[in-house]
Amino acid sequence: MNDGANRQAKNRSARERLQAERELQKKKDKRRRTLVVATAVVGVLGLAAVVGLIAANTGKDSAGGGPVTAPSGATGEDSLAIRTGSAEAPSTLVVWEDFRCPACKNFETMYKDTVHELEAKGLLKTDYHLVTLIDGNMGGSGSLKSANAAACAQDAGKFTEYHDVLFENQPPEPDDAYGKNAKLLELAGKVPGLDTAEFRACVEDGTHESWVGKSFEAFREGKFRGTPTVLLNGKDVMTEQITPQKMKEIVEAAAKGGAAKSASPASPAASGSPSAAGAPASKAKGSASASRTASPSASARGTGAQGAARE
Repeated sequence: MNDGANRQAKNRSARERLQAERELQKKKDKRRRTLVVATAVVGVLGLAAVVGLIAANTGKDSAGGGPVTAPSGATGEDSLAIRTGSAEAPSTLVVWEDFRCPACKNFETMYKDTVHELEAKGLLKTDYHLVTLIDGNMGGSGSLKSANAAACAQDAGKFTEYHDVLFENQPPEPDDAYGKNAKLLELAGKVPGLDTAEFRACVEDGTHESWVGKSFEAFREGKFRGTPTVLLNGKDVMTEQITPQKMKEIVEAAAKGGAAKSASPASPAASGSPSAAGAPASKAKGSASASRTASPSASARGTGAQGAARE
């Protein structure tokens, strides 16, 4: 009886030791697998960081070399804006955007018709600042080359048309299709009169790439939250939730306010001056607009501390 009990106790003890050893081995295996996976993840993240740094530095170098050649009619501080609409328009829209940026395409899709309508009525002028944010985030050169091509279109007097074509045909964000000049020249064929020898040379030579690089430097120095950054008379369209209809109302109200000021009776001092009494209404309206609307660059700087880029 005692021998049988002892054997059972020994067998049970052996089984328990074996089970304990198995559990210990499982824990060791689990720790080893976790270490292997963690090492692999760190390696991938490290490689991605290196690749991202190389891509960002490559974008800076390619955009920063050579003389800064602004496109025809560039305006604003350091001539970094391409203006559409009448310079006498009482309202100003400032747009910072990237032709590879999906959010920028969404903005253009929603607001394009309203912006064009208000510009056509002489109520709004738009200052476009082109940046290369996606090149730095995703790698490639499509932001830079498409912005250069758009500046070349400005030289040809076709900026608005080509600007819209680029957003309408925007490739998926990871696809650097706009990094190929052949694609940009192909899209130029959609704009009547744009595909000329002069335009092709401007695109192929990267004539305005350093200017685009300088524009992106201004964007980073402004500490904008990302692309698109859109300011209507200094107010952020996105954070203020200004819809296309609301934009139209604000711009039309600003125009009516300017008209009311220009039509108000002259002050006694002004009425005594023949030159003041005989001044054309359009000039009076223009001066009133100038007093109400800050310069595009000043408007941009005024909202620049909103945070880091989101794209």
